[in-house]
Amino acid sequence: MKITVLGCGRWGTFHAWYADHIGHDVLLWGRPGSKHLSDLASSHHNEYLELPASINLTNNLKKAIAYANTIIISISAQELRNLATQISHETNHEGKRFILCMKGLETGTGKRLTTVFKEVLGDDVPVAVWVGPGHVQDFLKGIPNCMVMASNDMDLAKEFVNELSSPLIRFYYGEDLLGTEVGAAAKNVIGIAAGMLDGIGYCSLKGALMARGTRELSRLIEAMGGDKMTVYGLSHLGDYEATLFSLHSRNRRCGEQLIRTGVLDEKAEGVPTSAALIYLSQKYDIELPICETVYAIVYKHADPKEQLTKLFLRSVKAEMS
Repeated sequence: MKITVLGCGRWGTFHAWYADHIGHDVLLWGRPGSKHLSDLASSHHNEYLELPASINLTNNLKKAIAYANTIIISISAQELRNLATQISHETNHEGKRFILCMKGLETGTGKRLTTVFKEVLGDDVPVAVWVGPGHVQDFLKGIPNCMVMASNDMDLAKEFVNELSSPLIRFYYGEDLLGTEVGAAAKNVIGIAAGMLDGIGYCSLKGALMARGTRELSRLIEAMGGDKMTVYGLSHLGDYEATLFSLHSRNRRCGEQLIRTGVLDEKAEGVPTSAALIYLSQKYDIELPICETVYAIVYKHADPKEQLTKLFLRSVKAEMS
């Protein structure tokens, strides 16, 4: 099978490497002027991996879309609408199948990424999301993990699972696209909170963070029309180890770095997602204490220790309320 990967950052290059690794023909696209693409063109490797010579590179979007029927998109979540607009205006995407490999919600609207994509390319575009636990560094060491492929089209999800599963990545198919997308995005906000706990030396509260984090997100997913139990699957709770504890986790590092140095990594996916979740909490009238705390610290510069202490020492209430 021919596969095009759009995006040549850390995860984009991994998705290209992985597709080639399991026997597919791969073309990797990066934007014109991309430093990542320029470095790959000159050396065929980055700080994480070496791309096989069999993977071709291009900055021509029209050529990239024409190359394959399966298009994997691995870019910043907040750039998806712009890229989808380019695809719509500059390429013939008819008959193409898309997999979105980002975890986020659109800021300002709180919209899920498949919603954004379909708004631009049309409701009939075949699209799935690929999310779940794992780090590039671990996969490249041969350490396997389980991930999830979700879509509103179960036949499409199962096709992708069959075509992309391997001993390195065991795929499950997700039957609740809404819950999968919201859970995958929100776990990055919980990851920032975990890093903040690391930064102030309150690591022991991560257990409470996990228990309460899943609870508040389950309420939001249910209010939005999804299955509240999806949050306990691979897209959210199943990704906590990789996001809340791993030294490779960018979102965890973002929270810890903010506490220790005062510097915010604005490219960490959980930063804009926290703002999107506050929008959704107001829209659906659902209280999201952890997300609200992260938002207050990140965007309103509230005192981290005071906010985190207040969060976990709230007034007495039933555990599952």
